[in-house]
Amino acid sequence: MQPGDRVRVERGDVTNEGVLLPSTTRDHLVVKLDGGYNVGVDRDAADVEVLESGARDVDGGADAGGGEASEITFDDDLPTVSLISTGGTIASTVDYRTGAVTAQFDAEDVLRAVPDLAGRANYRGRVVANILSENMEPAIWRELAEAVAEEVEAGADGVVVMHGTDTMQYSASALSFMLDSPVPVVFTGSQRSADRPSSDNVMNAVCAVEAAKADHAETLVCMHASASDDACALHRGTRVRKNHTSRRDAFETVGAAPLGVIDYEAAAEAGADGDAADAAIEWNREPLARGAGEGAEGDGAPDAGLAPDLDGDVELAKFTPGMDPAAWDYLDGKDGVVIEGTGLGHVHTDRIPRIEALVEDGTVVAMTSQCLSGRVCDRVYDTGRDLLDAGVVEAGDTLPGTAKVKLMWALANRSDPDEAMGRNLAGELTEASQPWR
Repeated sequence: MQPGDRVRVERGDVTNEGVLLPSTTRDHLVVKLDGGYNVGVDRDAADVEVLESGARDVDGGADAGGGEASEITFDDDLPTVSLISTGGTIASTVDYRTGAVTAQFDAEDVLRAVPDLAGRANYRGRVVANILSENMEPAIWRELAEAVAEEVEAGADGVVVMHGTDTMQYSASALSFMLDSPVPVVFTGSQRSADRPSSDNVMNAVCAVEAAKADHAETLVCMHASASDDACALHRGTRVRKNHTSRRDAFETVGAAPLGVIDYEAAAEAGADGDAADAAIEWNREPLARGAGEGAEGDGAPDAGLAPDLDGDVELAKFTPGMDPAAWDYLDGKDGVVIEGTGLGHVHTDRIPRIEALVEDGTVVAMTSQCLSGRVCDRVYDTGRDLLDAGVVEAGDTLPGTAKVKLMWALANRSDPDEAMGRNLAGELTEASQPWR
């Protein structure tokens, strides 16, 4: 009896049939019923019969946090998509001991839990972390970037990163700067766990795999485009923000339409046909084209353009009216500071001498705006001009969270990080604000 098997479970006068899911405890079985709900059953009180074997042929293994790859039996006629798991709700199950949702699935478990993925691609499974995304750290970004690079350079036609939604936008930004991948890198997750009939995990996973097979080389976030199960939006990793705590369509591209939209019905029908995957996507703007660069050794292998170094001594500081001046004491000595200013990029004039002292001490200080759309422009009002005189760098319309990740990367990889913060590197900064479309 293995996860993925169809089973009949009898407990006294109650009989249930469904698919056996991985369990978080040795004492319970977890069965997904045909209606979508899961039930937890005490093993000792149940009589279980296997009706149909659903286990996949898996070679090797991938222990949580071990970073080792495993392979599911390959079909030479299918493209190869690497599934990299970091945990989160899309890779979670219910602990029937506590009733809490926990990150427990590895990549193979996701394939068993989402049978709709079968036949769409060859899959390589890899676990980089098994955490809820609020526990994500820059050190894991580096491990994740290295894992993606290894998969790309091993010949993957695309990579899907399964990630918790709370900090997905930060991780997608980080990999956008740390990699120059010639193939798609698609982040996806779910707002609602697989035990709920309203879970978005199946649709998001299917659309993410189809997006990873398509003809582009973007780092994307693929999540529901609306509250319905009709389409997924494809957001550029440096321009996306989670704007709702629980809606399935929580993610939005700030200041513009998503880079593209993938029709779920067309994606579901695409199967192994790569051309059909492209046909399912309607691009609002031209995406980056797939590349075929050679590796550093010139051996013809794809080059993922890995530059994983980050300077962790960077903080994102928010200005609010009436804040205690001592609230910024922790910024002293930092290598970099990103400020979320008001409006066009302002702070109280009393804060400007403090900022000037940071710059004189060698800290790179970049200004962003708390506004959801628009760009910083510190040349309009006296306060802004004084901030520029103090040495503040304008980050244009770069999102504050993205700006923090960018500054971490720029300090470690650019000789002039001030200049880099004012220039577009990975689609994070538009040259000029455009009308929404």
